[in-house]
Amino acid sequence: MVTIQEVKTRKELRQFIRFANELYKDNAYYTPCLEFDELNTFNTKKNPALDHSKFVNFLAYKDGKIVGRISAIINDLANEHWNCKKVRFGWFDFIDDYEVSKALLDAVADWGRKNGMTAMNGPVGFTDFDHQGLLLEGYDYRSPMISLYNYPYYVEHFDKYGLVKEADWIEFLVSTPHEIPEKMERVAKIVMEKYKIRIDKVRSVKELKEKYGFSYFDVIDAAYQPLYNFQPLTQRQKEYYAEMYFPLINFDFITIAINEQNEIVGVGIGMPDISEALQETRGKLFPFGWIKLLKALKAKQMETFNLLLIAVRPDYQNKGVNALFFYDQIPYFQKYGIKYTETTAILEENSKNQANFSYFETKQHKRRRAYIKQL
Repeated sequence: MVTIQEVKTRKELRQFIRFANELYKDNAYYTPCLEFDELNTFNTKKNPALDHSKFVNFLAYKDGKIVGRISAIINDLANEHWNCKKVRFGWFDFIDDYEVSKALLDAVADWGRKNGMTAMNGPVGFTDFDHQGLLLEGYDYRSPMISLYNYPYYVEHFDKYGLVKEADWIEFLVSTPHEIPEKMERVAKIVMEKYKIRIDKVRSVKELKEKYGFSYFDVIDAAYQPLYNFQPLTQRQKEYYAEMYFPLINFDFITIAINEQNEIVGVGIGMPDISEALQETRGKLFPFGWIKLLKALKAKQMETFNLLLIAVRPDYQNKGVNALFFYDQIPYFQKYGIKYTETTAILEENSKNQANFSYFETKQHKRRRAYIKQL
C-alpha cells in the first residue's frame, strides 16, 4: 500500500531532494543537482519566486521506504499572465510502480482543486530557470546541470494517468566549426554597421553591474514573453539569479550586444558542461566537491559547452542580431578546444531560435514534453 506524506521538516526536505540521487545512482546519464541549491529553492527566505508562488512537497512511502516524490506549485504571476488556473508539478520522480506515480499525481490534483485550480501541468518548476520537460528522446546522452533526466518508463505512467501533450522542446548537439562560417561573419558585420551595434565584453560581475545593472534581465523578459509558461521576473528574482549564476560564469562566454545609446539589445550566455564534476561530487559541495566544480567551471580546455540562452530585444529581432553571438563566441570555442555545444531546450515551434544553428552541423538528440490534464 502506498501512503503520501507532506514534507514538513528540514530532514524530510533533505530526503525529498536526495531521493532522485538514490533512484539514479547507477545511471551514467543522470546529473545530480547541487543539494544546497535545491534547499534554497524551497526556502521562502531565499527564493523570491516564492513571494508569488505557493507550493507543497509530497513523499510517497511503500513498505516503510521512500519510493517517490513530487512538488505541487501554484505560480500566481504566471497564471495571471496566461489567464489560467494551473497547478504545476515538478521534482517528480518515482519507482516503476503505477500505484506510486498515480498516488503522487492525485495528491497534486487534490491540492490544486482545493486551491481553485482547474488544470495540472508539468513537469515544470516555479519559473523557466527551474528544470522542466519530461525527456522523451535522448536517454543515452548525459543530462546537463540545467536539464531534467528521467527513465523511459515515466512516459508510460504519464500517458496512463491521462496527461496529454501541451508543449514540446527539442535540443541540438552542435559541432564547433573550425572557423566562423563566411556567411555568418558577413551577416554579423552588416548588422553591426547598419544598426550601429557593437559587442561589449565585460570581464567581471562588478563591471557588469556598474555598466548595466540588471537591464539584461529586461531584455530576457521582453524576448521570452511569448514563450510557453513565461512569468515576468520581479526585481528580487533578477537580483537573486544574478547573484546565483554570474559569479560562476566565465565572462568569455557572455556576449552583450549594445546600440548607440549603450542599451543592451541582445545577450547570449553559456558555460562549460560541469555534469561530470557534479556526478563525481554526487551534488555535494563539501568536503571536496567544490574543488571539482571550480576546476570544471574555470577549465582552460573542455570538450562540451552548454548554451544557456540567447535573447534579443523584440525591436531588434529578425535583423540578424543573433549572428553576433556566434561571431563573438566561436573564437572562444576554438581557444578552449570545445568540440560540441549542447543547446538548451527550444520549443519545437520556435523556428527563430532553431534558425540560429542553421550555419552549423547539428544533430537533434533530445526531445522533452510538458503535459496538461484538466481537473
